[in-house]
Amino acid sequence: MSGKRNLYSEFVTEIADILKKGGIEDALAESHFITEYLTGVPYPVFLAGMGEFDMGSLSKKAEEICQRRVSGEPLQYIFGEWDFFGMTFKVGKGVLIPRPDTEILAEEAINLRKGFPNTKYADICSGSGCVGAAVARHVKNVCGFAVEKSEDAFLYLKENLAVHAPEICPCLEDALLPETAAKYTELDLITANPPYLTKKDMAELQREVTYEPSLALFGGDDGLMFYRELTRIWKNSLKAGGYILFEAGMGQHTDVMEILRENGFCDIRTAPDLAGIERVVIGRKER
Repeated sequence: MSGKRNLYSEFVTEIADILKKGGIEDALAESHFITEYLTGVPYPVFLAGMGEFDMGSLSKKAEEICQRRVSGEPLQYIFGEWDFFGMTFKVGKGVLIPRPDTEILAEEAINLRKGFPNTKYADICSGSGCVGAAVARHVKNVCGFAVEKSEDAFLYLKENLAVHAPEICPCLEDALLPETAAKYTELDLITANPPYLTKKDMAELQREVTYEPSLALFGGDDGLMFYRELTRIWKNSLKAGGYILFEAGMGQHTDVMEILRENGFCDIRTAPDLAGIERVVIGRKER
């Protein structure tokens, strides 16, 4: 048992050293992710004295992964998948990587529809489909649509929804076009994690974030363009009493709340992420 544990720890340490020398901040944490990915066995299993692997046979693969990571490529793209809300989503070049902060958006949407017999729903700027799939998994009798403009992201969207939420229909359309929104009516719920980085943010991106599509990141000079346009265009797709929920960037919640207010929404509120940042803005269409 001790030998297995030491072997695992040795492998993790070697990978962490390479990552650290390459400038990766969370080298140890990422080393654990890489080791679990290569071995298919979580660390707690080894701690319990179970699970075996041949470190020698995996060393070359580990080196290749480390080289790609040190060059700046996101770990999620290297693995080709990432977890969100207890589900594993396929990801790769051309699609935004699911992030823990976005789980707050899904949680708030789910909580709003608990206890309802059915829900007509649209997730716009859907990307990988992680939010739409999470909502569909936890809300009863969802009839839903996931709208995505990027053809690259749409490939992942279709695949992920087919696995996790076949009741959500993937739609290759531009959510900023009024004719797109006009197709979807009497919605109970709309969620969106739109591009919200400012021009300044884009000029200061971390190296790994530059691998992600700018189409899913840049929200105009002030980062608020999508909130203005999506609210204006999609408010008529909601039924009276329906809700729209946006993920917002740090410090943007006040502006997004005002945009909703200007468009006639009421009961406007926010929800914080685990760091205390007001991450989600919620508004209800007046009856």
